[in-house]
Amino acid sequence: MKVNPGDQLSAITFQTIQQKTVQLADSESAFVHLQFRRFAGCPVCNLHLRTVSNRYPEIQSLGIREVVVFHSSRAELLRYQAELPFDCIADPDKHYYRQFGVEQSRLALLHPQAIGSAMAGMFHSKKLKRDLSGGVNGVPADFLLNKRGIVLATHYGVHADDQWSVDQLLALAQQHRVQNSATA
Repeated sequence: MKVNPGDQLSAITFQTIQQKTVQLADSESAFVHLQFRRFAGCPVCNLHLRTVSNRYPEIQSLGIREVVVFHSSRAELLRYQAELPFDCIADPDKHYYRQFGVEQSRLALLHPQAIGSAMAGMFHSKKLKRDLSGGVNGVPADFLLNKRGIVLATHYGVHADDQWSVDQLLALAQQHRVQNSATA
């Protein structure tokens, strides 16, 4: 079942790879950007997350907290994502993927955009993924929530490189910030 704008997700909590508890209702942040990525060493995901990391101060300046879920083990995530400046969640059994309706596609890597990003990601990667136990057919998904855990916007990808860009995320947050101030 897919998650839709207006859905309340405040009761959901995650355990990060750093052993912290994260709640989707986060009174310290104006927004939570929940990303579902693919496996830990995915070159497409790592290329995208490098951009998110480089622009993280800009993201934080709008009050957005990043939470990223992977269908890999904690050990694999510590190997590939430990240096990321935001919360990473291990979901090797894909419990959260099913809960949020994040699917797979056998065509995930066949889209020209995904192929180009995979090649660029492999070129920039220091570590090549050898263990594909989480599968290569995953597609990303993005959710923007407010501080009460209410879903403001969603995006379900159709191929491996189909996610919100940082510019799209910032525009969505700005749009919802303006809407909230107009109705307050």
